[in-house]
Amino acid sequence: MFFDPIYLLFLLPGLALSFWANHRVKSTFARYSQVLARSGRSGAEAARELLARRGIAGVRVEEVSGFLSDHYDPSARVLRLSPDVYHGRSLAALGVAAHEAGHAIQHATAYGPLKFRSWVVKPAQIGSNLGFIVAAMGMGFNATGLIWVGIALFTAFVLFTLVTLPVEFDASKRAVAVLIKSGMVTPSERAGTQAVLNAAAMTYVAAAVSAVLQLVYLLMRAGVFGERRDA
Repeated sequence: MFFDPIYLLFLLPGLALSFWANHRVKSTFARYSQVLARSGRSGAEAARELLARRGIAGVRVEEVSGFLSDHYDPSARVLRLSPDVYHGRSLAALGVAAHEAGHAIQHATAYGPLKFRSWVVKPAQIGSNLGFIVAAMGMGFNATGLIWVGIALFTAFVLFTLVTLPVEFDASKRAVAVLIKSGMVTPSERAGTQAVLNAAAMTYVAAAVSAVLQLVYLLMRAGVFGERRDA
């Protein structure tokens, strides 16, 4: 096998952005976890009320271990909240809980990008695990066809990261709007809640940028931008 130093030019920017985004979301969440919402609602209470307000039944709200492990599972119709969010009564907790409730609302209303992301999740999982490995093998054996197989696999993962962006931004938009409308967050508290959700969104942006840069590298190695470069 070989090592191409040019790969670092495509890899390091994404890694740096991901590191910065993860640091930002943790620090922003920690900051606004100390700011209690005037409504006094917990994250779990907020999620359940938001679902009820939209007439969405059959979605369970459960506690799950881990830090910022919050997610909505559409297959089980379960909204899982980390302890800090489930029990928390801060602006950070309400923002994250409402964001995940936003995903449940997207699912219930057949939101297009969420449906598409569900279709590509399996190919994306395969592509993220095997795509780059297969392409690297093609480079090592000077097999252009194998490189293209790897590119096809990895493209499914890139597509997943890109379609995730509108899904996440829409969930955050829904979260802030419904929190304000319901009175669980006052207009003066909006900035704090929005800051937490904006920071979280940057982790998805970082993942998409990193994936796209790696795909560009693979395309370069396949000769898309000119004569193919061999290590």
